[in-house]
Amino acid sequence: MAPQSLIFFLLLSGYALASVAGEDTEFGRPLDRKTLGLYKKEKLSHFTFYWHQKMSGSNTTSASIVAPISKYSNSTSFGLVQIFDNPLTLGPKLNSKLVGRAEGFFASTSQSEVDFLMIQTFNFIEGKYNGSAISILGRNVAFAKIRELPVVGGSGLFRYAKGYAVLTTYFEDPKTRDAIIEYNVYVSHY
Repeated sequence: MAPQSLIFFLLLSGYALASVAGEDTEFGRPLDRKTLGLYKKEKLSHFTFYWHQKMSGSNTTSASIVAPISKYSNSTSFGLVQIFDNPLTLGPKLNSKLVGRAEGFFASTSQSEVDFLMIQTFNFIEGKYNGSAISILGRNVAFAKIRELPVVGGSGLFRYAKGYAVLTTYFEDPKTRDAIIEYNVYVSHY
C-alpha cells in the first residue's frame, strides 16, 4: 500500500471509529431553551371546572375494572381499580358548558381509610386551550373536605406544566357512587 493511501486509510478509519463511538455515547445532550419555546415568560393560570363521575344509568362515564379485595369491600374498597372518561364542565350541572374531559384511572390504595391514587389527564376543548392537556398524579383522600393533587405535566399550551389542583366534593351519592367534584387548578406553564 502506498504511503498516501495508508495515511488516507488511517484517517478514514479514525473518523469512522470516532463517529461510531460518538453515536454510542450520546444518550442525552443539553438543548437551547429557545428551540423548545422556553424563552417566553412563564405564566400562572387558574382554572375552575366540575368533574362529573356517573356510575348509574345507561350513560356511565366510569367503570370498575378490578373489584376490591373482599374483606375491604364494605370499608375502604382496598384493591379497587376504576377507569373513567368524565366530562369537565364550567358549572356543577352536567348540562353546563363542556370544557373538556378527564381521562384516567384511580386505585384504592389504603387498607385503613378511603383514599385513591389518581392518574388523570384533563383534555381541554375550550377556546385557546383546545387540544392542550394537564396531567395530574397523586393521593386523593376521598372523605377529606378539601384535597390537593399535584400537576405533574401537560401538553400543548401546558408543556412543562407544574402546579396543583384543589378538589372539593360538590355532590356525592353513596349508593350509586355518582359524584361531582369541583376542581380549582393552579398551573404554571409557558
